[in-house]
Order: sequence, then structure tokens, then C-alpha cells
Amino acid sequence: MTAVGRVSLRENILQRGRNRERGRLLVFNHTVLLLMTAFAIAPLLVLAFNSFKSNSEIGSNPLGPPGSLILDNYERAWDQGNFAITMRNSVIYVVVTIAAELVLGGLAAYALARKRPPGSDLLMLYFLVASTIPVWMYIVPLFVQFRTLKLLGTMHGLIIIYVAGNAPLTIFLLRSYMIDLPRELEDAARVDGANEFQVLTRIVLPLTKPGFLTVGLVVGLGVWNEFTLALTFIHDPNFAPVTTSFFKFTDRFARDWALTSAGAVIIIFPVMVLFLALQRQFIEGLAEGGIKT
Repeated sequence: MTAVGRVSLRENILQRGRNRERGRLLVFNHTVLLLMTAFAIAPLLVLAFNSFKSNSEIGSNPLGPPGSLILDNYERAWDQGNFAITMRNSVIYVVVTIAAELVLGGLAAYALARKRPPGSDLLMLYFLVASTIPVWMYIVPLFVQFRTLKLLGTMHGLIIIYVAGNAPLTIFLLRSYMIDLPRELEDAARVDGANEFQVLTRIVLPLTKPGFLTVGLVVGLGVWNEFTLALTFIHDPNFAPVTTSFFKFTDRFARDWALTSAGAVIIIFPVMVLFLALQRQFIEGLAEGGIKT
């Protein structure tokens, strides 16, 4: 065998070894992904199964598929949970909070990213820390303050809390998008006579659209699923959000698990539809925001 032939044979052997190694790695990766998918989907599947069962069947068969479909659970859960009112309230909370966060947070993030006022880096550190503080650490003084201001039990009072609570994360994420935008585009717009507001709306906003979409989804999901603040600051059922509907399925000594499961599916369904429709933009936007500084 010639030297060229030996080299070619050696390369073929190495290539086959690399292909086998790559194949084993793909099998391992796919196995892990399948296990993670099953781990994520299994609770939702059990919840969907239980929403079609009776309470007695849930007690005897809590994990398996239903023996017969009880579609009436959804109608009863909708009426008993007062979902017509609570879902309307939650939509109001979500829409108003997202709108306020994007407008106010966008303006603040633009000012911090482009004007760079003194102490802006310390302020961003404060926003990062504030976004991780659990609500239980300040809920008592906040309750006292809102009682003094006569904002307890009002929708606009709860919206103020949602906007203020989500503001640190909103500003932190949006600034991380804006700070790396090329300044040449903004300078060119200013040379053409654009003012700061036009630069923001016509140059910066289109370039940071994924960031605004990500912030809107994160804030919207957080407000839709929020329970603690709503339970503490809202006492009128006509102003209660959708998560408080679970109380309607509990009496003094027991809980109706069939209606609870059906109610949970009703709450989760619009969120799942929205996330599946926008999952690519959400994941890409969150990843891009996470790698920027």
C-alpha cells in the first residue's frame, strides 16, 4: 500500500469514528430532550384527564385517562368560578400593565442607554436586585401605604402595583437591547432633522421590537398568573382576577378537584395559545437580551 493510500485509509477510519461519536451524542441529546418534554407535558396531560372525570374517579384513578368524558365540568366550572368576570378583569390588568410598562419602561431604558446619567450603572444594579426581591418582603408596608392612600380594593391600585413591580425587569431588559444599537443610525436621523422622540419611535423602536415583544410576554404572563397581590389587595369579587376563581371550588371541608382541574385548563389555555403562537420571537428575544450587557 502506498503512502497516499495509508493516509486515505487512516482518514476514513478517523471519519467513521467521528461519525459514530456524533451519532452517540445525538442519541444522548434526543433522549434527554424527550425525557424533559415528557416531564413538562405529563402534568398538563394529567390535568386535562382529570378535567373530564368525576371526583370519585379522580380518587380511584388520579393519573390515567378518564373512563368517560364529563364535558359538563367545564360549563359548571365556568359558571361557578365566575370566569366571565374574572377573565375580563385579568385581560384589563394584563393589557393596561403591558401598555404602561412598554411606554414608561421604554422611555426610561432609552434615557439610561443613550443619555447615560451619573450613577446609571448603580441604578441598573439596583434594578437587577429589585427584580429578584420576593413580594413577601414588602407586602405589609405596601398594604399599609395603600390603605392610607385609599387604594385598597381598586383595579387601578392593583395595576399600579403590577406596573411598579415589573418596572425594574422591564427597564433592565430594554436597556440591554438599546445600549448596543449602532449610534450611527441615530446620528444620521438627527442630521436629517429628527428630534429625540422621532429618533426613538422611528429608529430605536423598530430595532428593539424583539425586546419589547419579550418584555410584553414576560410581564403579561406574570400578571395573568399572579395570585398573592390580587388576593391581598382586591376584596371585591367584581374586581378579582382569574386566578382567584379557584376559591369558588372550595368549601369548608373539601375541594371539588374535577372543577378545579377544568378551571385550571380554562386559565392555562389562552396562555398556551399565545405562547405557541409567539414562541420563536419570545425565545429569540429572551436569548438576545440575555447575552447583551
